Amino acid sequence: MTRTVVSSGAPWETLYGYRRAVRVGNHVFVAGTAPVADDGATFAPGDAAAQARRCFSIALRALAELGGGPQHVTRTRMYVTDISRADEFGRVHGDLFGAHPPASTMVEVRALVRPDMLIEVELDALIP
Repeated sequence: MTRTVVSSGAPWETLYGYRRAVRVGNHVFVAGTAPVADDGATFAPGDAAAQARRCFSIALRALAELGGGPQHVTRTRMYVTDISRADEFGRVHGDLFGAHPPASTMVEVRALVRPDMLIEVELDALIP
């Protein structure tokens, strides 16, 4: 089977041994995607909804590079640092995937790679 990858261009991909997204056959797996701004800083510190939108935007762009779209997403995972803000994260998810809802998980974690990051997301897709 053919394996196609998308790189974020981040130096830690080589250091840590991963890629932003991998497609094998019809399956696409998008790695943990944090709210990183174009300049490398954390995007919208303190704004849960803006960070969620940023994470999904980056993840969906990688999916698009591999031939998929939001309608192909079968599973999402949201790792959040404050579950009391679940509604803020969840509403963004609903806006993006409401037409084709995937299976989804949201769990609270103690910390992410930077203390001002509130969410990190993963997604899986099946492209017909």
